[in-house]
Amino acid sequence: MKTLSKTAYNSALGMLAKREHSCMELHTKLIQWYKEDEVTEAIAKLTQENYQSDERFASEFIQMRFNQGKGPIKIAIDLRQRGIHDFDLSEYDFFALAKSIRVRKYGEEPPSERKEKAKQQRFLQSRGFDFEQINCSFD
Repeated sequence: MKTLSKTAYNSALGMLAKREHSCMELHTKLIQWYKEDEVTEAIAKLTQENYQSDERFASEFIQMRFNQGKGPIKIAIDLRQRGIHDFDLSEYDFFALAKSIRVRKYGEEPPSERKEKAKQQRFLQSRGFDFEQINCSFD
């Protein structure tokens, strides 16, 4: 391995020591300082040694966003922006999350006025919840 490639590898390893990164994130960051072939080689070696895993990144990222109160639409968009296209959100209860987010912000009582309900629906929609999850949060 060349000296520069070793440096790209070490830089990527340092980034991964702080938090998980997707391949695309690592590539985007490393390409600013290193040549394309060095970056590709470093990422391939890190993946082979299991220091970098898109599956592990996706799992941690989904859990973090779920804990932040983000819905499945928002999480899916964020993952795709980071180069992750294969992920599973089925183990998370987004219906309960949408309800708890609404209750925490607006209180237990469902809104009586249409205008207030629309406001709460827009809030949940901006968090990335779908129509069905939003409607169930008012039950």
